[in-house]
Parts: sequence; structure tokens; C-alpha cells
Amino acid sequence: MSGYVCFKLSPPSASPSFWRPHLPIPSNPTWLRNTFLGAALSFGLLFSNPSVSALQSPPSPIPTLYSSSQTCRDVEPPQEMLQTPPEVISNEGLVQEAWQIVNDAFLDTGRHRWSPDTWQLKRDAILSSSIQTRSKAHQIIKRMLASLGDPYTRFLSPEEFSKMARYDMTGVGINLKEVPDENGDLRLRVLGIILDGPAHSAGVRQGDEILAVNNMEVKGKSAFEVSSLLQGPNGTSVTIQVKHGDCGPVELIEVQRQLVARTPVFYRLEQSDSGVTPFGYIRLKEFNALARKDLVIAMKRLQDMGASYFILDLRDNLGGLVQAGIEIAKLFLNVGDTVIYTVGRDPQFQDAIVTDTSPLIQAPVAILVNDKTASASEIVASALHDNCRAVLVGKRTYGKGLIQSVFELNDGSGVVITVGKYVTPNHKDINGNGIEPDFQKLPALDDISQHLKKCSMPQQG
Repeated sequence: MSGYVCFKLSPPSASPSFWRPHLPIPSNPTWLRNTFLGAALSFGLLFSNPSVSALQSPPSPIPTLYSSSQTCRDVEPPQEMLQTPPEVISNEGLVQEAWQIVNDAFLDTGRHRWSPDTWQLKRDAILSSSIQTRSKAHQIIKRMLASLGDPYTRFLSPEEFSKMARYDMTGVGINLKEVPDENGDLRLRVLGIILDGPAHSAGVRQGDEILAVNNMEVKGKSAFEVSSLLQGPNGTSVTIQVKHGDCGPVELIEVQRQLVARTPVFYRLEQSDSGVTPFGYIRLKEFNALARKDLVIAMKRLQDMGASYFILDLRDNLGGLVQAGIEIAKLFLNVGDTVIYTVGRDPQFQDAIVTDTSPLIQAPVAILVNDKTASASEIVASALHDNCRAVLVGKRTYGKGLIQSVFELNDGSGVVITVGKYVTPNHKDINGNGIEPDFQKLPALDDISQHLKKCSMPQQG
């Protein structure tokens, strides 16, 4: 059960081959400070999966990825300079990248094997001799991460990293990020791109600013909203207006969509035991790039078919894109409701993710859960439960409340680092505890309604 965000760092920090968000790391490694989760979650390549490859929810302080103080020159750089390939990083440089990411971002969630001093000593010992081969560098990174004692912090080979295409939120192979400019206004940058993917092949480049999608200006829209605009049927085209870099030309680029993800949503209309109250049953297998869009379609169709209430089946759902889970939770909540809290290295600092839209449905909801309901699924379950929008039915959930970020290294490999944890709206720590359901077996609609009504009543004393 896990969730993550993909990053790509440029030397001396890290670089990618699948998602390639360049995060220049200053000499004084404070780039992760005071930006917890807000930046990462605003885009949402946040994954979760409680299996061996578990990666988790939103991350802790995320850096300001692009310098807003950079000044454009009157003369554009030659095109050949813009296309200069990145330098090949040395084996020692690759290990240094991975070490730096841990140094800046890792959150020790209780094993107490990490401290700045011990981590510096480890770096000095590792880099005291030359590293002859790339495979040796990978092995050193693996051992270095294993020494942290965190089961969710791990190394990804280039092959493993490239398999994340099913989490493409846009369908054209780019990762968008909201980046503030010098005036505090948000701009959307391409901070990750699939090499030889649809957008890359059409001419979109990492660092480009997205100005419009199909002639619709995107200023003021979130990365998640623009990702939805870019989505469409496989094989169809979308026109993107981009500005190349900070100072480059503006160009209209037509990109053919190529969604890798498959729908995780299955639904049907059923009748209650009495045979008089139809309800909508929705099975959500994982939180991938299509989850929110297809769930909206399912709920609207079931409403039109006469569903009086809904059953959302999250059993055996190990997670996926945490941002997708957050956006799905918002479909059921009222404006101002808290979806989840996130906590980073400073336990005093909590960032609340709050609903900013009206609910898609008002009907009662029952969520089916079990011991394999994890990460993004637990975010949805706890958000609806704690805000009195749903009852939970089944078994205690898995209990994966840690936050991982995925950073791509310069040779196309990557590291998954635990950077924080999330806490439910009622301030309960999910990790290691799980969520206790309200009922073991599915109750009648009257019992669901009464439970939700009692939950929403002000507590006395």
C-alpha cells in the first residue's frame, strides 16, 4: 500500500527516463523545506500499493521546482543549445544523487536508523573509492537504502521505473506541475515526460509551460484539471499550446492520445433485499489515471437508472494514484470538508487537504473494505467516514499511511523514498492501525441512513 509522486532531479541530484521533472538542488540542501505536500499533491502522481513494491501517498516538503527569478534575455539561445543532450552521469554521481535525495527528503517513521551525521558518514565511506560499473552503483544504492530499515524505501531499476506508464494522468505521456512565478501566480510546467511517448514525439519538452489545451486557456486551472482536459479516447488528438522553457517561443503542438491505463471501474444497478430500493454497486479496483473520470460516469449513469444509494467496493484495492483518491473523495464531500492531513519531518506541521467543490451526489454511501484495502483506498474510506458521508462495512483496513515520493535518477533508474505520512480528518494515524468498519455485514438502507444522521449530529460535551 503506498502512494507516490515522481520526480527527476538534474545534477548533482537526480535525472529520469520515464518521468523527468528536473529539480535543481542548491548547494545548501534546504529545497524540501516549507513546501510539504502542497506542491506534490497539486499534480498528483502519487501512487499507492501495499505489495512488495509498495509506494505510498503524498510527500512532504516539495521544492520550488523552477526559479521564478530567472530573467529572459533579449536574444534566444540557438536551437542546437536547447537540444543539447544531458551529460552522462558517473557511477559515483549516481550514488551521490540517491544519497542527496535521502538526505533532503527521507522521513524515519520509527526505526531510528537515520540521522544527518550517520548518513554523512555513510556517504563518505561509499564514495571513498571509485565505483567501476553501473550495476555496482545500483547495488550500492540498494544496500544504502536497505540500511534505513524502511520497507517502503527502495531502488527501482530502469525497467521497473518504465512500467509506471499506467499512471499517466494525461494520456499523452506528460507529468504536469503547478509552479509559482515571481508574482505568486501559478503556471503549469511539464516536469515529467515519457521518452518517445506521444507528447515527446510531437515536440513537447520537459520544462515547457502549458498555455492552452484545444484553444482553452489554462491560466488559473490546477494541474489535475488540465490533466483531465488532455485526456480523451485512445487515438484521438489534442492541441496543446506550449511555451518552450522560460524564454523560448510559443508553439501549437498536436498530440495523439495513447492511454495506457485500463478502466478500474465496474458498476451495475441492483435491487435491495426488499426489491423496492435500487442501489448502484461500483467496484473500484485501483486508483489509476482513469479512476475519477470513469467513476463520475458510473455514478451519473446509475443515478439516471434510479439508484437510491451507492455501494462503493474498495475490497482488495491496494491503492494507486493518491491524487486520484483525493479527487474521488471530493466527489462525495461538501465544500470545506477535510479530505486528509499530511505530516512531514516536523510533526508539528500538518497540511490539510480541503474539498473545494460541491458533492456530485447526496445519496447515502456504504464502502466495502477488508484487510487489503490500503493507501489511497484508506484515504477515500476515512474521508467519507469521518465526514459522515459513508458507513464502512467489512474488515479492518490494511493500515498503510506512509507517504512515498518516486525520484528518477540520471540513468533512468529511480528511488522510492518515504517522506511523510497522512492522518485522517478525525486525526487518527492510519499507518499500522488501519480503519475499523462500522458494520461487519451490509446493513439495510434505513440503518445506513440512521448511522449517518447520528454521525452528523453535534456531539454533546
